[in-house]
Amino acid sequence: MTLAGRHIVVTGGGSGVGATTAKVIADAGADVTIFGRTEASLAAQGLPYQVCDVTDANAVADAFAAARTAIGPVHGVIANAGAAESVPFARMSSNTMEAMLAVNVIGVANVWREALADMKQAGWGRMVAIASTAGLKGYAYVSAYCAAKHAVIGLTRSLALELASSGVTVNAICPGFIETPMLDRSVANIMEKTGMSAEEARSSLVAGNPQKRFVQTDEVAETALWLCSDGARSVNGHALTISGGEV
Repeated sequence: MTLAGRHIVVTGGGSGVGATTAKVIADAGADVTIFGRTEASLAAQGLPYQVCDVTDANAVADAFAAARTAIGPVHGVIANAGAAESVPFARMSSNTMEAMLAVNVIGVANVWREALADMKQAGWGRMVAIASTAGLKGYAYVSAYCAAKHAVIGLTRSLALELASSGVTVNAICPGFIETPMLDRSVANIMEKTGMSAEEARSSLVAGNPQKRFVQTDEVAETALWLCSDGARSVNGHALTISGGEV
């Protein structure tokens, strides 16, 4: 699979899934620009980058303008930036819900919308959201996160139909628990609130995966690469699970 001549933006590209995906996409020949909030993490990846908070539409517009000036029109966006917060629904504040929607849904819409004109003009484009199995099922104590990820799946399916005849495909990847810094934060949260050991906390999270292991970042990255390829040109509006059979 080659993406030579394509300019692909990867958000949340400073670590975890975003960093791995950016490398895999670049190794396939694409010109990659990574977006993120922390310049030091972005600079460490050795790829062109723009410091950008995806929840800020003006900042997103500025980042895309700079990326176009540096490299050229954008042909694909891997919307990976996201966050999760765990709290029982009865204690959840409106701020928590708004924060989860802002980064996990509004952030995706912001970056996709900003790249759309380039893709339509080229008659070729790839929009991929890194969603979650939480977009396809419920999990206790993360209702705001689940609501946000369900919204991403709805956005994906609706936009896929809207753009179906344009040469632009829109898909979501729905991993289970991935071995990333976000997983480490989830483990720490469980330890703090339950008194579990790190091993016990990790075991509680991995138990839902029939393969009894955490998803690895390269598995998500390689799936994103395939969705960006011409071989996946008829894959549209799909929510592809990477969860060992959990969903």
